[in-house]
Amino acid sequence: MSATSKHRAVGFLACALASSFWGCGFFFGKIALAEMSFAHMVLYRFLFAMVILLPLLVTHRPGLNRSEWATLALAAFLGVPVQFLIQFYGLSLTTVSHAALMVGTMPVILAVGATLFAHERLDGIGWIALMCSTTGAALIALGHHATGAGQPSLKGDLLVVLSLAIALGWILLNKRLVERHSPVVVTAYGLLLGTTMLAAWVPLRYGLPPVAHVSMKAWLALAGSGVLCTATTTLLWNWGMTQVPASQAGVLLNMEPLMGSLLGVFVLGEHLGPSAWTGGCMILAAAIILTTRSKAHVLEVQPAG
Repeated sequence: MSATSKHRAVGFLACALASSFWGCGFFFGKIALAEMSFAHMVLYRFLFAMVILLPLLVTHRPGLNRSEWATLALAAFLGVPVQFLIQFYGLSLTTVSHAALMVGTMPVILAVGATLFAHERLDGIGWIALMCSTTGAALIALGHHATGAGQPSLKGDLLVVLSLAIALGWILLNKRLVERHSPVVVTAYGLLLGTTMLAAWVPLRYGLPPVAHVSMKAWLALAGSGVLCTATTTLLWNWGMTQVPASQAGVLLNMEPLMGSLLGVFVLGEHLGPSAWTGGCMILAAAIILTTRSKAHVLEVQPAG
């Protein structure tokens, strides 16, 4: 195997791990949402993430110019306060299974966005894998029934989809930055900017976050969502995106609803029907096909005139 192929394989592995860890986010989020508002939960999530990322801020100088700082600030604004506040407000109005179903639309959004804005072109096999993976995500969500209180709502589902469309801007802006700078720098300083925005807005709009009456279970869920689902995932994803095209990495985002379903079965004692198991197999098959058979081509932009 050539060095390029090895880097590509490790890049896909990093993106797959990031997506799998992201799959724990709704699970941890629902635990915390039982004791606090969505805005306070999101703020705590990123504060815990920064505990892990602070050492990286000390050891890595940013080295960004003024234009790149503006790009990073815009990416942080879209990817942290805007995306996460909308997404977890949506989650507070719907069920984990419906939120997972909406996440299944992200690879399509990412592939279309990469085609329109990043000049990537996914071949026929890639598009078939993409549709297969998204269909698999839908089957998982439809076979994954929430056991707790609360019912799905159209408003909540649509808010999750809206947050995913906003996340597209964060992904493509970060991809542009990691082409010139270390993924560690882009991740650590981007999340620092985003967390600072959250810390300024959330107490002003929603009041001070609760402390005294938060259970240990909720604190552990918040720590898990910050350390595992935010700091670790963003580092893995941003590095992986330096090795593989965004349109191909997008299909691996469907590992998220797969992981959510597995947590439901093995942690919450939920039952997965035949359609959900079929969906999981479709996601894995699509990921294998995409990473071994499909090729994405970067279109060259011709100068005007």
